[in-house]
Amino acid sequence: MSENGSTPTIPVLGGTGALGSGLVKRWAAGGARVIIGSRDAGRAEEAAKKVADETGGDVLGMKNEDAATRSEIVFLTVPFRNQSEYLTNLKNVLTEGQILVDCSVPLAAAISGKATRTIGIWQGSAAQQAQEMAPKGVTVVSALHTVSGPKLADLGTALGEDVPICGDRKADKARVAALIDRIEGLRPVNAGSLETSRIVEQLTPLLISINIRYKTHAGISFTGLPDGDPFS
Repeated sequence: MSENGSTPTIPVLGGTGALGSGLVKRWAAGGARVIIGSRDAGRAEEAAKKVADETGGDVLGMKNEDAATRSEIVFLTVPFRNQSEYLTNLKNVLTEGQILVDCSVPLAAAISGKATRTIGIWQGSAAQQAQEMAPKGVTVVSALHTVSGPKLADLGTALGEDVPICGDRKADKARVAALIDRIEGLRPVNAGSLETSRIVEQLTPLLISINIRYKTHAGISFTGLPDGDPFS
């Protein structure tokens, strides 16, 4: 298992969804080896072939449980309504030392409400719920809540936005940031501890509301940040 070196392997669980498929395309186009994870191996393989044909990249498709074993860093890109199910299925698959990057947002749409609202989570945030459900020794990092899936999927669209990353260990956030930084136009930003994800996750419904009104795919950008590596 490795995400290091010039050709990292990046498993994206839920990689056939909007956010997941967009990330897969960008990483594959940038030279990473990407694994699309899905509940249906056939669907994953079909999606992988399409992305490989479009990008010329190295893309594989397999069941989530198999994909999750292929790297030390695993991205979970499913809607919040599916988060608990996926984590339950991965309970005996993820192992100590792995990093799980949770991209879930507790939108009210999960309970047939509006996508411009969130629902309360007992643990405080979707990321904190993921950490509670993850196997012992698996660290959760929270990221990619403000990036548009359709915008990522359109390789002809230039990106230019920031990606807040939340986590309790700077070294873990740095490893996740290095993978996100491989996507041209995305700037990783150290947003603090995992607890801060309860704030960052609220940016998603805000952006959805703005995007509805302006008919666009807006992101966020922080001004005044100094040069240098905030994860070192």
